[in-house]
Formats: sequence, C-alpha cells, structure tokens
Amino acid sequence: MYKRIYLLLLMIFTTTGLVYSQTRPAVDVPLQVGGAFSQSESLGVLPVNKINVDQEMSDLTVLIRNKQYQYAIARVNSLIASGKESPRFNLILAQAYEGLGEWDYCIYRASEFMGAFPSDSRGYTIRAGAYYKKGEYEKASIDIEKSLKINSNSTKAKYIKQLIDTAAANEVSAPPVAVKAEPAKTQQVSAPAQTQTAQRPKVDARTKQKLNNIRWWLIYFILVLSAICIFVYVRYSGPVKKTGARKVDIKEQYHFIRQIGEGGMGKVYEAYDKVLKRRCAVKRVKPELVRSNYVREQFLSEARMVALLRHPNIVEIYTVIESENSLYLVFEYVDGQTLETRLDIDGFIPFSEAKGIFEAVCRGLHYAHAQDIIHCDLKPGNIMITEATAKVMDFGVAKKVVEGDNGARTVAGTPAYMAPEQQKGFMKKQSDIYSLGVCLYEALVGQVPWSVAGFDIANKKIVPPSKLVPFIPEELDALLEAALKEDPNQRIQSIDEFWSALSNIQPMDEKPRSRHI
Repeated sequence: MYKRIYLLLLMIFTTTGLVYSQTRPAVDVPLQVGGAFSQSESLGVLPVNKINVDQEMSDLTVLIRNKQYQYAIARVNSLIASGKESPRFNLILAQAYEGLGEWDYCIYRASEFMGAFPSDSRGYTIRAGAYYKKGEYEKASIDIEKSLKINSNSTKAKYIKQLIDTAAANEVSAPPVAVKAEPAKTQQVSAPAQTQTAQRPKVDARTKQKLNNIRWWLIYFILVLSAICIFVYVRYSGPVKKTGARKVDIKEQYHFIRQIGEGGMGKVYEAYDKVLKRRCAVKRVKPELVRSNYVREQFLSEARMVALLRHPNIVEIYTVIESENSLYLVFEYVDGQTLETRLDIDGFIPFSEAKGIFEAVCRGLHYAHAQDIIHCDLKPGNIMITEATAKVMDFGVAKKVVEGDNGARTVAGTPAYMAPEQQKGFMKKQSDIYSLGVCLYEALVGQVPWSVAGFDIANKKIVPPSKLVPFIPEELDALLEAALKEDPNQRIQSIDEFWSALSNIQPMDEKPRSRHI
C-alpha cells in the first residue's frame, strides 16, 4: 500500500521536474485589469461614485452608437476596477471590440455575456461575426444558428448567416465586409480635456520570460501540493462511499407560516427567513414546469433577468433556490391585498382611489419597460395594494425585448387580460398597456370589458365606462378606448403616454353607489 503511494509521489515529482526543465517560449496574452481586458493605459474616464447599472448601460450604449469604442472600454474598465461589476458590461465590451476589429477580445467578451445571459441572442450574433472575420466558419455557423433559434427576426443575424454560408460554400477566406462594425482604427475619446488615444501595454522579452518562469513554478507547486493531498486522503480516509446528488432542504433556512396564494405556476407561502430575520414570500414552482432541463434553464434565465429590477413599485425577487426536483422563488413579502381581492369584496373602486393605485402601477411598469422587460401577465391578481402604495408582482412569465426587434414570441399570460397579438404568441410593450387598460376598466366598472352587456364583438368596441357607472369622467372613455385598440400600432404607445392622459383627468364628486353591478 505505502510503496504504491511513494511510487506515485515519485512519478509526480519526476514528471513535473521534467516538464519544468523544458524551455517554453513565452506567449502573448491579453492583459487584464480588474477582470477586463485592458486596451488603454491613461484614458480619461468619468469619476465613479455610486452607479446605476441601467443608467450606465444606457450611457455606454450611446458611446457604442457614436463609435466611441475606446472610451466605452475605458469607462467599463474604470467601473470594474472600482468594484462596480455587472455581467451586462460584457456586451458593451464585445460590441466595442467588434467595432475596433479586435476579434479575440470580442469573442472572449461575447462568451462571458452568453454565460450570464444564455437566452439573449446578441452574444451569439456578435461572436458569430467575430469567428467569421477570423475565418472559423464552422464555429461561426454554430453560433449564428443558436442566435436565429432564439430570435429569428434579427436582421444582423440573418446578414451574418448569409456571409458565413457564402464563404463556407466558396471555401475562401472571409472578404472584408463590415458586420455592423467599423474597421479597427484609432478612436478619439470625446471626454473633457482628453485628446490622447489608447495604446496597448507592451511587454518586453525579459518580462515575458520572468512571467513564464513564475507560471511554471506555480504549476510545480500545485502538483506537489496535489500529491501531498492525495497521500493524506489515502492514508487517513476510509473507503469512499457513493452518494447521490445533495438535495437542498429549503426548510433549513425558511420557516413556512401559511399558504397565501396559488396560481398557474405554483403555490405561494408566507415564510420567515431564519438567517436574515425577516418575513418573505416563497413560491414553489410546479415540478412539471421545470422537469425539462431546457425549460429549467429558461426559467432560471428569466428569474435572473427579473431579479435585476429594483423599484419601490415592483415586488422584489430576493433569490432563486434550486433543488433536485423543485425550484423556489423567494421574494419580498408585501402586507396588503391584491386588486383582485379588493374587487371581490367591494365590486369596484372609486376613480379618485383608482387613480392613485394606477399611478404606482404605471411607475413600476415604466421602470420595467425602461429595462426592455415586459410583464406579459398584468392582471388584478398581480397588483398588490398596501396602505401607502401599490406594487406590481409576479413577473414569472416576463420577457426581454431586444431593441430593434418586433417583440418576444411565446404564448403566456391570462386570456381575459391578454392583448390580441399576445394571444397569437407575439408580445411587445404595448401588450402591457392593453392589459393595463383592461385592469383599469375592471377596477372602475367591476367587470372586464368583454363581459359587459352591449360589448360590440364584431367591431371589438367597448361600452364607455361613463355610460355604465355614474361619477366617472367622460375623458376616461377616450383613454380606455385608445389603450384597448386591437392594432398595437394604433394603441397608446408608452406607459408615460398612458399616465400623462390619466393624470390630467380630475375626479368628479362621487356619491355612494351599489357595490356590485
């Protein structure tokens, strides 16, 4: 037994010594600063204090559109060096290196972005373009097929696929055709009092050799340490037992108090976090919904996307807990009642009160839409009313809309509140506005527009709420009619436009009326 162990150690030491004794040429590797590839030594950048990632992404996108690639790279490096990291910055870096024609850097950053956001087609598209430029058509073809599978309407992806197919068919190097990127050239940084351009740091041969020696010493040390660990493990450990995958017991951290709801995705419980000492809500997703690995990964990707939303009028997702057979969403506990429960009790809500509730809802949706996230399932059951405000919750089927695309494609939501295009599996921001209009109509009248007597089915024309309920201003008729247009292009186009019209409508003197129509 011991002889075999000593022999194994001797073999490891001998092999490692031989490897180390060989001369290895130093290789050029891209330098990293704070986790990001550095393209500059002294570019002027904006001061970094407290940042808002969404605002930074918006500002960085403007730099990319203006072809200020070097300045965008310098800004991201400055943020990362200051500890303000976000996986979304990899997209900016990939786009910047694409514009500069730095294809290896571009591939690396696109890959990092794809790892964090596997359902976003932009990473695959950018990396495919970079592989095409390097003449690696097989890799480019694989990436572009994935991109088009995620988003079949991407004009850029279709263009790159055409280039790849042509190049592969002719078996020649890729021609110098621009793939929505500028050729590598010096970019002047348009920052105050900054005129110098970025230069890549140079490393002389002596420094490279020193780095090479340090690297091999480190490898040698790791191998020696590994051998010692193997010896200690074999010497002092018992026989190895085969065990199955570890199951996460959520009850170790959370104490379940009571069930507070149930929907199409699963049951919701009020719980207490034993570690953080706070109340929270836990949703157990139905196992059949995440049985498929693809569906599970899709769900986790969407959960990570929604977890980025931080707004006082949106119920916040704290974390996602994954076990072998289940998924749990842990989110903010809101002490109040849903709009659906309120309507079940009272039948309707006076316009003066409804205006305040829907102001909060508009603020939450405006923030989500600014991040290109659409809710897809807005209904009274997903609007939580508290004493002070209202919050939008359950972004469980939310979708990301990429700028320039026509929308996200999937059938999800509650039929009574879904826009016509959503029922066909086609969703955009105007779909949320349609659902918002249905919710406001039901809050004021007590019924959704389609269940009211007199609804014109043929022409899809609603009965004006002012004709059904006294003390509702006639201006609301025009607002709701515009929000519930069949054609999304003729509908109210933004949450800002919806709230602007609603805020200008003043409540009338209201008198008590029957609670149910």
